[in-house]
Amino acid sequence: MSVRVGVLVLCITIAACSHGERDAIALTHGGSPSRGEELIRAYGCGSCHTIPRVAGAQSTVGPNLQGIAGRAYIAGVLPNTPENMMRWLMNPPAVDDKTAMPNLHIGAVEARDMAAYLYTLR
Repeated sequence: MSVRVGVLVLCITIAACSHGERDAIALTHGGSPSRGEELIRAYGCGSCHTIPRVAGAQSTVGPNLQGIAGRAYIAGVLPNTPENMMRWLMNPPAVDDKTAMPNLHIGAVEARDMAAYLYTLR
C-alpha cells in the first residue's frame, strides 16, 4: 500500500470516529480503539481491573481504569503519555519491579491498540 493510500485510509477512519476516539487514534499514531477493546478482553485485563465498556471487567484487584486518559501518572510511576502507556502495557515489571501486574508479553502493535482504547476512557 502506498503512503498516500495509507494516509487516506487513516483519515477516513478518524473521520468516522467519535471525538474521543479521534483523539485516541491521533495520540497513539493510528492505534485502533476497537481492536484495543478486543485485545483487552482477550488478554483478560478485566480479571484484575474494572474497565468501562468491557464486558465482565468488574474486578478490584487492580485500579479501576475509568478516567485513565486524564490521569497524570500510569501506575504512579510514569508520566501519562502514549509512549509510556505502551511501554507499561508491554512489560510492567520492567518499569516497576514492585508491580503486581504481570508481563503478558504484549507486542508493540497490540499495546498501541490497547493504549488507543484506554485513551478513550476520560
